[in-house]
Amino acid sequence: MDCTETQRRLHAYLDQELDAPGAVAIDQHLASCARCKRAFAAQSALRAGIRRHADYHHGAPRDLAQRIRARVGAEAKPRRQWLHIGHWLPMGAAAAAAAVISWTAAIQYANVPSDQMLAEQVIAGHARAMVASRLIDVASSDQHTVKPWLSSKLDFSPPVPDLAGAGFPLAGGRLDYLDKRPVATLVYQSRQHVIDLFVWPDAKTGDTRPQALSKQGYNVRWWKHGGMNYWAISDTNAADLKAFSEAYASAN
Repeated sequence: MDCTETQRRLHAYLDQELDAPGAVAIDQHLASCARCKRAFAAQSALRAGIRRHADYHHGAPRDLAQRIRARVGAEAKPRRQWLHIGHWLPMGAAAAAAAVISWTAAIQYANVPSDQMLAEQVIAGHARAMVASRLIDVASSDQHTVKPWLSSKLDFSPPVPDLAGAGFPLAGGRLDYLDKRPVATLVYQSRQHVIDLFVWPDAKTGDTRPQALSKQGYNVRWWKHGGMNYWAISDTNAADLKAFSEAYASAN
């Protein structure tokens, strides 16, 4: 993939809208092209700045669905009006159907749990890194090397505990893009398995208990603590990932 094509598709790449081969192709190009890497960093920084400072409206007004239903189900106009515009009926019916379908799809999309959407992004990010062999940007088992490197690239400082004593040695870290912003990815080992821990600040206050799921051959655990989001993923077994998340939480 050349520079023109890479930069044309950066927005879709940042939004995780590309299929796996397309994302891998851009991963490989960014690894060897300083120019495109700078363009990627600039777009990531712009998005992060917008996210921090721009107003964000969560969803449509509560009465929107009721108003749409009222409009769609309104009584027909007097017959004499329909006679004048009878030739527009097929087009009007199609437009009305399209509006109802679009509204229904929007309502269904809005009702997809945010955790489920994030889980899909976490799985895609981990799988993409594994396929592209881009698991680590800074390789070190020293937390005092990994933490400053990540902090210098991000607008927050992720906790990077040493978990070697618990059986999960630190292998390094990398930058990733998740939940519409740059995030830190801490890379730990569990015997022959890799554990990715995605970390980024959370706008909402309050902690949440750990939750877990298994999907596409991966185990995932996530929780919130101290104003930060934590999402751990690995192909190791669920018990080991639980032990890892507990060791990490206890170390903070």
